[in-house]
Amino acid sequence: MMTGPCTGWTLGEWRQGYLSGKITPTTLLEHVAHFPAPDPAWITICDRAYLETQLAALEEQRAMAGPASLPLYGVPFAVKDNIDVTGWPTTAACAEFGYIAHATAPVVARLQAAGAILVGKTNMDQFATGLSGTRSPYGAVPNALNPAYISGGSSSGSASVVARGLVPFALGTDTAGSGRVPAAFNNIVGLKPTRGWWSTRGLVPACRTLDCMSVFALTVADAAHIAAIVAGFDPEDPYSREDPQRASPGPADPMTLAIPEPLEFFGDHLAARAFAATVEALRGLGARIETIDFAPFRALAGLLYQGPWVAERVASLADFPERQPAALHHAVRAALAGAKGFSAGDAFRGEHERARLSASIAQTLRGFDALLVPTTPTIYTLSDMARDPMGYNTRLGFYTNFVNLADLCALAVPGPFREDGLASGVTFIAPAWHDQALTVLAQTLERRLDQSLGATGRRSPDHAPEALPTLCPSVPLAVVGAHMRGLPLNGALYSRQAVFRECARTAPRYRLYALPGLPPRPCLVRETHGASIEVEIWDIPLGHFGAVVAEVPAPLAIGTVMLEDGRSVKGFIAEAIAVEGLRDITAWGGWRAYLRDREAAGQ
Repeated sequence: MMTGPCTGWTLGEWRQGYLSGKITPTTLLEHVAHFPAPDPAWITICDRAYLETQLAALEEQRAMAGPASLPLYGVPFAVKDNIDVTGWPTTAACAEFGYIAHATAPVVARLQAAGAILVGKTNMDQFATGLSGTRSPYGAVPNALNPAYISGGSSSGSASVVARGLVPFALGTDTAGSGRVPAAFNNIVGLKPTRGWWSTRGLVPACRTLDCMSVFALTVADAAHIAAIVAGFDPEDPYSREDPQRASPGPADPMTLAIPEPLEFFGDHLAARAFAATVEALRGLGARIETIDFAPFRALAGLLYQGPWVAERVASLADFPERQPAALHHAVRAALAGAKGFSAGDAFRGEHERARLSASIAQTLRGFDALLVPTTPTIYTLSDMARDPMGYNTRLGFYTNFVNLADLCALAVPGPFREDGLASGVTFIAPAWHDQALTVLAQTLERRLDQSLGATGRRSPDHAPEALPTLCPSVPLAVVGAHMRGLPLNGALYSRQAVFRECARTAPRYRLYALPGLPPRPCLVRETHGASIEVEIWDIPLGHFGAVVAEVPAPLAIGTVMLEDGRSVKGFIAEAIAVEGLRDITAWGGWRAYLRDREAAGQ
């Protein structure tokens, strides 16, 4: 499906197109002019005059700040129509509710400051209440791969325009799965960040305490690059949070994943086989996969619409539902109908149960890199959804509704296509702030499957995946002795969420000495006449680095170690005066070789 000169391009292709001169910002005018019409994925499309205004402002930005400061120079994007942009209408898919925004949401402002060009606002399940993509007076958004099927919601339009390659990324929102379900059904990536990591100012709330903005993209790297640009603490958002910088920067080796027991697909055997194929693909990559009891996850998910949080949805709309009940889509009206049945006491009891179940889930996930679930258990046609909009919508949230309630982050990625040609999706889920580890896991699967991008029919233009941005700041640490893998003090690194990166060698400027005591340990000293010593490089979350340093006993210290390839990293070292009288074991070239010889000699 190709409609314009840049259809289906990834962020990297847009960047390369501008750098090579293949396209210029004015190419964007032609690209948007080729958008198909009519198209229920859009509520508002930018007209040519406003596009030209944005492009003129872009050139002013470039002249003042230089192209290096504009990582999204000239890249088009779309936003869900419950997110404010100055001068644009915000409807939340309800024209009677609509208003002209007087301020731009900070997340959108950061994208524009990076050079991105807004081309339109997208259709959605009204007031972000639904997971089907059919609950909009602007029309149902069809599945990008097969229009007889639903697109998923509530961020249906944003997912559709990315899947069809009209824009390389689009913003959605996610309270119950709205940034993940449409990703699964349209064969794209949906990143639902840690709640509070991205500002939610300028968002028409669904459940204010649970809402997240999210992003859809064609590749994991593209989604991660957008996250790196928009994320950050917002002091004017009461639900914004500072990153404690203690999350693991990546999965363990081998990765360890949990999957639910039992799995539920509501009789959809094609969905079950597609998920099983994903699990086998990950096993083929060396993943350890264990089953866990899914009961607390299901119980927590049930609170979202059967608990007092449905009352929060109504509270977010003030008195609008009472003033204009006819303006509500009938399925949205039905979903909100039970709100009046909850009291203040129910709200507290619901919060207590949420906390109890969340604690149980946290314990269940301890020791795993992520929980792997089908993004949805099944998919429905548009006609199916019309027959049972409430029951089927509930099923769509089976593997999504609990995530924000449990303060987890999630990344939805395409799985193998089903045997009927429809997309299947899986989601990696982890505790808050583990967003970077999820991107590494998801890109690993993406590389393994090497599937087409969305509904474009194109494959990723580069078999070598684009490097992921740093979402979790960490410190590379060179360890030379008992902290190495399998040795007595290695647990001190694992307990601090450290991740093994690589084996390496120092520059030929060091000597190694054996320290007395238990456990046996060496110390590394920089000397004029040295050698190259074996080390392991571990990435330690920045927030845990101080604790590691505090535990280092004399005569050891943390200093800078030069590596054989010219890099400098932090590492365990000692001053030369501290090794007087110690045994010089430099000749072994590393601690492991020394230990092997010791063991062979019976020492």
